[in-house]
Amino acid sequence: MRVVGEIAHPELKITIFHWNNRYLIKLEAGLFEQTYKIHEYDISSEEEVKKLVDETFIKSAMIRFNEMAESLQNSLNKI
Repeated sequence: MRVVGEIAHPELKITIFHWNNRYLIKLEAGLFEQTYKIHEYDISSEEEVKKLVDETFIKSAMIRFNEMAESLQNSLNKI
């Protein structure tokens, strides 16, 4: 797996990888992470992958992170 680059963000660690004919966009927030896989044939360049991670993409991911935290907390409350 090769690290293509990182995207600076104040709340998330965002890393772009290339592996097995795919680009991976990995977002990390605390204990949680999200990974998106894109076939390299669907993208024309590594820079294009980075352009996918725009404000709308990040806002959706942040909502998902909050839902993940809520889901985990709800499950932990049942124990």
